[in-house]
Amino acid sequence: MTTEIFETFAELGLNENILKALTEMGFEKPSPIQAQGIPAVMEGSDVIGQAQTGTGKTAAFGIPVLEKIDLTNNAVQALILCPTRELAVQVSEEIGRLGKYIKGLRIEAIYGGDSIDRQIRSLKKGVHIVVGTPGRVMDHMERRTLKFDEVRMMVLDEADEMLDMGFREDIESILADMPEDRQTILFSATMSKPIMSITKRFQNNPVLIKVVRNELTNQNIEQVYFEVKPQAKVEVMTRLIDMHHIKSLLVFCNTKRKVDEIVEDLQLRGYASEGIHGDLRQQQRSNVMSKFKAGVTTILVATDVAARGIDVSGLDGVINYDIPLDEEYYVHRIGRTGRAGMSGKAFSLVARDEKYRLKAIEGYTKVKIEKGVIPSYEDIVGVRKARFVEKIATSIKEADDQDLYIDVLDMLHHAGFSTEQIVGAMAKQIMGVQKNEYSEGNLAWEERRSDRDGGRREGGSDRFERRSAPGGRFERGGDRRGTERTDRYAPASRGESRRSEGGSRDESRRPSAPEAGMTRLFLSLGRKDHIMPKDIVGAIAGEANIPGKTIGAIDIYDKFTFVDVPERDARAVLRAMDGNTIKGKPVQIDIAK
Repeated sequence: MTTEIFETFAELGLNENILKALTEMGFEKPSPIQAQGIPAVMEGSDVIGQAQTGTGKTAAFGIPVLEKIDLTNNAVQALILCPTRELAVQVSEEIGRLGKYIKGLRIEAIYGGDSIDRQIRSLKKGVHIVVGTPGRVMDHMERRTLKFDEVRMMVLDEADEMLDMGFREDIESILADMPEDRQTILFSATMSKPIMSITKRFQNNPVLIKVVRNELTNQNIEQVYFEVKPQAKVEVMTRLIDMHHIKSLLVFCNTKRKVDEIVEDLQLRGYASEGIHGDLRQQQRSNVMSKFKAGVTTILVATDVAARGIDVSGLDGVINYDIPLDEEYYVHRIGRTGRAGMSGKAFSLVARDEKYRLKAIEGYTKVKIEKGVIPSYEDIVGVRKARFVEKIATSIKEADDQDLYIDVLDMLHHAGFSTEQIVGAMAKQIMGVQKNEYSEGNLAWEERRSDRDGGRREGGSDRFERRSAPGGRFERGGDRRGTERTDRYAPASRGESRRSEGGSRDESRRPSAPEAGMTRLFLSLGRKDHIMPKDIVGAIAGEANIPGKTIGAIDIYDKFTFVDVPERDARAVLRAMDGNTIKGKPVQIDIAK
């Protein structure tokens, strides 16, 4: 492979149509991952690219894919796998923009939640590039509506995320069905053991390209955490925004429902905020991002998955409303501020039951995160007063039509109000500070003895143990990243083979109650439909955009299944799976009675 360093896209030998599109998109020179990745892929080598979100990796594999497409052949020639429908749409649209001036190019995004019949019609017409999620690609494979005979390039985007969501066996099945002489490109933020296992099995002498963004360890980021009562998080967040005069902010939380709740609370308080998550259509997402980049919206609230691919410069700060479930997410979150030599702020709002996750983050990043003091109501009033005085002073100096408004003071005097009353009322109205139930209270939770050892559960473990339960019940373990997917579930030999004396399966047995914080869902598929726990986890994680490791116990019976999901995600799972399929079979899902 060449080791030449390329300063411009033209030096990469790209065709004029792609160069024209790059110029139109505002790309002036290749990013490090593009400068190294494009030549390697163009030469036909298998490639492993280690790069974070926002480094430009979509173009790093998208441009070579476009260069190698034979427009005279209407068969699928490139397959790109993404962990979520959100990312699949985003990748297909970016490649579409890169190939804007390539006449006759056809790209199709296939993912759950979209009409499979529409996708089938589109595939029958002829498609050159398919961008899809593993579950929906498998559905098309089983229906024989997606054929890989002519595929010459296979791309795994965000491979670590796909494995975390439980798609390992689907990915391996798809790769095994590919022509042996294909080129395989894999991009991942991390190089875990499962990732390396896939590369050894399905790649030939891959070229390793590693680009780590310096911003992720930027010393310009001020990292502070605040111990906050859960119900007071929005209040504390607005106080921090006011205290530090943050004009461009990215707020992260762990669920789509929480995104909507936070946006509503902020808007009611007068803050220009918008939310972004997996339920938004692409047009809605584009509108939200346009307003945020233009400064019309100053606060963007997002989930980790929806934020993948967002690259906004000039952020004043990041607030972790929820502490992320994965330590790596914390690094990805705070890396979005403090770029290009600018200073940034990363504030984390820590509820009592999140303290142990913060300790895990400190251990992972090897950085001590300082504890902050929550600004008081009086602090915020003082800050708003100072800004009000400054604003009024500027207005007095710059205004040239004050004569039109001077008589307002006389009018209010005639109404019986003193100058002090008038100024005070105007200041309160303009500053927008209102007393509420939090104004006089203590918003931080009080430390208990059990919190002094890092908030860990009894026994000193902050993870749940993986275990097997009788009756075919599969109980999930804690964070098992790097393990085989089949190892994530306990054996089910007793439950799978257990029968009553009459020879039929014992459907009368009752599963134990769900753990605290979990909701039990009913699925209309069971053993007779040949589904396994991995199928359920893959479908729910992929469609609802939740981490597969947060899904709890799974009870598979002959004709139905019970699965436990976090309470906060239950409604999102119901919406995402409504009318959907698992292994190509329609499924009905509801909260278990």
